[in-house]
Amino acid sequence: METYKLGEIETKFAKLIWAHAPIASGELVKLCERELCWKKSTTYTMLRRLVQRGIFENNDSVVTTKISQAEFAAMQSKEFVEEAFDGSLPAFLAAFTSDAKLTQQEIDEIRRIIERKK
Repeated sequence: METYKLGEIETKFAKLIWAHAPIASGELVKLCERELCWKKSTTYTMLRRLVQRGIFENNDSVVTTKISQAEFAAMQSKEFVEEAFDGSLPAFLAAFTSDAKLTQQEIDEIRRIIERKK
């Protein structure tokens, strides 16, 4: 199974791309210089890494997303539940809510999600 985990810096970089895509690679370099204090070579090295992992594309100097931020978060969540709770969503929910009281609004939203997935 493909692993969709990013380190802290990779995540910051990915969020910049998701927020601005599609973006010309030259503009991405300027954005990363301004936001992350990166040099051009650092931006292209990081971009190449995330392109190889199948998260983004860089065609004709335009960076686009292959996986949306929401899709990526869903994949990470599934991997977490699989690794930490042997794939058991009920076990995850039990652990997640063990020390917190859910509001009625949260309970209703969880019920709506479950009903839509039946």
